[in-house]
Amino acid sequence: MTDLLTRPASRRPPVEDRLNRRGSLEAREPGRPRRSLVVALVLACVTLMTLDHVDGGTAVDPLRRLVGEVYGPAESGVDAAVRPVVAVPHWLRSRHDLAGRIDDLQSENDQLRSQLATSDYDRNRLQEYDDLTATAESIGYALVPARVVGIGPAQSFSRTVTIDAGSRAGLKPDMTVVNGAGLVGRILRVTSTTATVLLVVDADSTVGARVGRSMKVGFLHGRGDLGQQARLDLELVDQTYVPAKGESVVTWGSQDGAPYVSGVPVGRVESVYSSLRETTQRAVIEPFVDFSALDLVGVVVPSGTTSDRSVIEADGRLR
Repeated sequence: MTDLLTRPASRRPPVEDRLNRRGSLEAREPGRPRRSLVVALVLACVTLMTLDHVDGGTAVDPLRRLVGEVYGPAESGVDAAVRPVVAVPHWLRSRHDLAGRIDDLQSENDQLRSQLATSDYDRNRLQEYDDLTATAESIGYALVPARVVGIGPAQSFSRTVTIDAGSRAGLKPDMTVVNGAGLVGRILRVTSTTATVLLVVDADSTVGARVGRSMKVGFLHGRGDLGQQARLDLELVDQTYVPAKGESVVTWGSQDGAPYVSGVPVGRVESVYSSLRETTQRAVIEPFVDFSALDLVGVVVPSGTTSDRSVIEADGRLR
């Protein structure tokens, strides 16, 4: 008995009891809310919902404002702390995408630079072709277009160039060669795919010519110079005629058009001088062609010539 009376009380917290359906007591589960509390919360929620729908919720605006003022700063602080962590995956993906975009832009930039670097070259080539077409129309002859691929000491003549068209293109020796500016020279020899052209500025070159509106004839001789210093000497048949400065000079023409066809622009009169020893009169001619920058040329061929490339006809059409 003493043991029972003196035994210490249990440290387990008292368990609230409730009546079951049979009227006996049973222990309530720890942590389970009272039914009255649940009912009170439900009624409170219904009340707030009802007030929120009355007059647009004006009755609960003060409470809503109070809650916002209490929890707003805390929510902002939590958001500020969490946002950098949440944004890390997005930042990594964005950085990877940005690196790829930078590579694409760099590639586009390189392409644009390349196009810009070659735009003048392409523009000049297109202009040369347009000028050659206009030349075919103005002189009234069909032309086989060709590119200059060699110049200089590799040739047997000092002032010759090699073009990329030969017998397969319908070319043969003693054909006239022009470009968009005027007379270039004549063909010396050909292979199946190339031809050697003697320039009119060569010291061994002689071309029959006519001067201006007077149609006075003479002979053009090259000096062997290229570039801006290239000049031709015109020896007139009529020694009494003095051509005017700026008069144009064109080819006189050869029999059957070989080696030079008639009417091709050569240059303009720069000055006139007389030789007392030889009792002759000469004119210095500035050529229209820049022989240091030759690229696209045209070889005069008979209309209807069979060629391995397109031919510019005398009317400017391409065949």
